[in-house]
Amino acid sequence: MRLLDDNKPAVLVAAVAFTVLGSVGAVAYDGTVCKAAGNCWEPKPGYPEMVAGSKYDPKHDPKEIGKQAASIRGMEERNRKRVEHFKKTGQFIYDVGKIPN
Repeated sequence: MRLLDDNKPAVLVAAVAFTVLGSVGAVAYDGTVCKAAGNCWEPKPGYPEMVAGSKYDPKHDPKEIGKQAASIRGMEERNRKRVEHFKKTGQFIYDVGKIPN
């Protein structure tokens, strides 16, 4: 108990410092001005009002987007074959090429 009595000022200073440092984060400015609850996006200066046609327009290539759609269709077809074979035989085969016709 003697040790705690000798360090009373140090413990008090540490507690006050911890409380002050902990409360600083709660009042920090995050750089946004919210128009409504959850609507806090704020463009940087010089960012256009309309993105379409500006230098910020991503201009997605339809062929690249089509590649992903084709990949997903292929995945769904392979899964359909796996499930169909599993329902017939009760054996799950991952490699679709090894499924007997």
